Amino acid sequence: VGDKVMVLARSGLWQEVVNVPASHTFPMPEGMSFEEAAALLVNYITAYMILFDFGNLRPNQSVLIHMAAGGVGTAAIQLCKTVENVTIFGTASASKHEALKESGVAHPIDYRTMDYAEEVRKISPKGVDIVLDPLGGSDTSKAFNLLKPMGKLITYGVANLLTGQKKNLMAMAKTWWNQFSITALQLLHQNKAVCGYHLGYMDEEVELLRSVVAKLVNLYSQGKIKPKIDSVWPFDQVAEAMKQMQEKKNVGKVILVPEAPKEESKKAEN
Repeated sequence: VGDKVMVLARSGLWQEVVNVPASHTFPMPEGMSFEEAAALLVNYITAYMILFDFGNLRPNQSVLIHMAAGGVGTAAIQLCKTVENVTIFGTASASKHEALKESGVAHPIDYRTMDYAEEVRKISPKGVDIVLDPLGGSDTSKAFNLLKPMGKLITYGVANLLTGQKKNLMAMAKTWWNQFSITALQLLHQNKAVCGYHLGYMDEEVELLRSVVAKLVNLYSQGKIKPKIDSVWPFDQVAEAMKQMQEKKNVGKVILVPEAPKEESKKAEN
């Protein structure tokens, strides 16, 4: 009782009172703010497991990170920097490129005006060792084709199904139709790996998650990772917070905070 904790829950956190199993709570390390704690678990567990458990990231390798300025993207960049001489390609709109370069992305690519696959091949003709794919659809096929021999594609989302202010049913159907599919025999001939990751379905893997969180807390305490907060919004401005993401303005995590009720504020003053 009284400990400051980070919590993992699949949904239902946009509220003031939340019930979660004790096994899904993790003590916050010394010096961490609540905003940082809110930005750490989902993004950094995801980035850590796809880069190291599936991706087996090692020194001198190359990684393509899509949506590199978002929550998982910024976490993945920081984690790549903990391994020696990793070359990072990152897709993001042009306005975010300067911030990406500062954070360690060697080659930012504007996916709106360029074919990112062509841009990667100009710099690395053989492709890359690891592609992190949160996009789905035809982008997963492009990712697979960009892999070097022994390369790994980790798909962890279908953002292509969800982008845009209104879900265009035809666009969604097209994305679904273009979803990447491959047989075990085809994989055999390609010398490549395809992995799928969804943190929401890891609820039962308490020990596994606990070991990952322990590694992340250690990296945070050493100053090697630090959640990047784009902006903090009170609950009553949730629409504006969503707009910030929808218009792709954020660099880092968009955080929602409940404001203290006025009665509590007055009591605190007294």
